[in-house]
Amino acid sequence: MYDKSRGMSGPSPEGRETMNELLRPVALLFACLAVIQPARAADDVKIGAIYPLTGNSAGAGQSAKDAVELGAEIVNSPHPGLEKLPLGAGAGLPGLGGGKIVLDNADHQGNPQVGQQQTLRLITEDHVVAMLGCYHSSVALVATAAAERQGIPFVIADSVALNITGRGFKWVFRTGPIAPDFAKAYAEFLTDLRKGGKKIDSIAVVNENTDYGTSVAASILAAAKTAGIAVAAQIPYDANGADVSAQVLQLKGLKPDAVIFVSYTADTILYFKTMKNLDYLPPLIIGDDAGFSDPSFIPNAGPLAQGAVNRSAFDIGAPGSNSYAINQLFNAKHHRDLDDTSARWMQGFFVLADAINRAGSTAPDKIQAALRATDLGPDRLMIGYRGVKFDETGQNTLSATYLIQLQGDHYVSVWPEDRATAKLQWPMTGWRQ
Repeated sequence: MYDKSRGMSGPSPEGRETMNELLRPVALLFACLAVIQPARAADDVKIGAIYPLTGNSAGAGQSAKDAVELGAEIVNSPHPGLEKLPLGAGAGLPGLGGGKIVLDNADHQGNPQVGQQQTLRLITEDHVVAMLGCYHSSVALVATAAAERQGIPFVIADSVALNITGRGFKWVFRTGPIAPDFAKAYAEFLTDLRKGGKKIDSIAVVNENTDYGTSVAASILAAAKTAGIAVAAQIPYDANGADVSAQVLQLKGLKPDAVIFVSYTADTILYFKTMKNLDYLPPLIIGDDAGFSDPSFIPNAGPLAQGAVNRSAFDIGAPGSNSYAINQLFNAKHHRDLDDTSARWMQGFFVLADAINRAGSTAPDKIQAALRATDLGPDRLMIGYRGVKFDETGQNTLSATYLIQLQGDHYVSVWPEDRATAKLQWPMTGWRQ
């Protein structure tokens, strides 16, 4: 109504009451809809991962991919019994509203140029928030450089060349051990054998000549010198060659007490077949992981390599341990156990997932900061490291390794003594068992 003394006014009290009565059911309806409407699902978190899925290291690459994919399943869905493992018992990333991890996998073929291209594609086209890789150190060197330029965190799960984390990069983190760690372990192992009465007068080092082989070989030579162990020869060779007869004949003439091989899969198998053909077997062969840990090694060369020693940071462990529970899941899915390589990949993935969750964000700088703040104790891991804590170069200062020996159709831990589950067989029997 209109009152000349007050101008235009709103409804009378009676009118307002009537309007409220009419609007009350509408308000109630909106309130009900707000209750029953489902909340918006948390966004997925996309991580890029590059492996050698074709080429001579395809077996190792596929095994690594299997391990990382199981890792994503563990993070994305509840797994009772893995409460000690970060993100093991829940579903998704609680720091991001329960968001799930999506893996964006790519094949680098063992080719550094392809690895660089795939890294750039995953970052610039697929918009991954972080990267995981690489197996080959030569690929890791260029892939991490590409990620560094883009400002994207890159976690190295297993590549060991020292200079990967020695270039002053700020976006690169490596969870596993590096070449000097292995070299020190080999020297200590050989020294213990010598103290125990075994003849270790000289060793030989055989290495493929890419960044991986040359880096590890140089570290072994330095560690041997420090330990007072004579090196009869260092024998570099072209990776993926078709004939290693000359190298085996050189070893046969030198007669070293132990030979350390730094070789990828195809080369490792070729060496054992050639040694049998030329009837050469040293008292001890030590493999620097790589080809010796590839799932195809034991089926193809196991009968020729009985007693060969390999390095590893993974052991299935006792029932109730994180490693035992996860290996059961992996074995049920793939009908084989985790090996050192695949386990290191899974552990690298878990460290990255934990950092993203703690960051509470997919912003690269927040993930980078969370990685730098990582401080995981050994009870929160599924591999035999002393923990995970990165130094200023991005290297895990708490990584570790120990030695295993091929006895029958599987490896058993033989050194150091407090990690041993079997006695070292000396000398190795090879194909003569």
